[in-house]
Amino acid sequence: MPDISTTSTTSKASITPEQNHLLAAFPDSAKQRIFPRLKLVEMSLGGVIHESGQTIEFVYFPTNCIVSLLYVMLNGSSAEISVVGNEGMVGISVFMGGDRTPSRTVVQSKGFAYRLPAPELKAEFDATPEMRFLALRYTQALITQMSQTAVCNRHHSIDQQLCRWLLLSLDRLPDNHLTMTQELIANMLGVRREGVTEAAGKLQKQGVIEYHRGHITVINRARLEELCCECYAVVKRETDRLVSSSRRGAGGSAS
Repeated sequence: MPDISTTSTTSKASITPEQNHLLAAFPDSAKQRIFPRLKLVEMSLGGVIHESGQTIEFVYFPTNCIVSLLYVMLNGSSAEISVVGNEGMVGISVFMGGDRTPSRTVVQSKGFAYRLPAPELKAEFDATPEMRFLALRYTQALITQMSQTAVCNRHHSIDQQLCRWLLLSLDRLPDNHLTMTQELIANMLGVRREGVTEAAGKLQKQGVIEYHRGHITVINRARLEELCCECYAVVKRETDRLVSSSRRGAGGSAS
């Protein structure tokens, strides 16, 4: 498992499982069984968690990192399918019955995540109705993000795609700072690096972001949302409806 290591005792001090919204929404009975089995791991920028076609051995619940699901073409080019942060988990194929996925899973923004052996999550999913409810609601939100990403990549400009990508990333980070090179962003969006350079330059000139040597700071989020296409709002609204509402109680029914 490249670029993923157990954290030091000092690093663990400020991190808890409930910083992940999905884990926080689990019923108490499931928390009692699952939380002792979680292992806190460090997620290094660019680390590959799952390769395409690889059997998924562990699922991950990010706390302050972001993970990207990428589809990689035969010629090596790639495009991001979706992002996962503290709202969810990496490895939904485990309880959807597939055990593997054609996408590659890569750490987009470094941080920490909790790791759980896949069979243990699957057993809990099969045995606990509340867990199934939460996991399937999250999956619906993730499918919405994937669908909207496909629409955005087809119909909207690189400028708008970059705004959407920045906003989705900000929603999953504790502050307004991202560490990401333009080359990596281009790989995520499936566009040429020159296009990202031009789009980032426009945002910087408008006072929306500050960019320097792979460090992006969003200084005017309101303006960033104005410049974005409708795709971000669609994804955020559905994620809030399906995932954030689950934190207030998993006893309802999905709509």
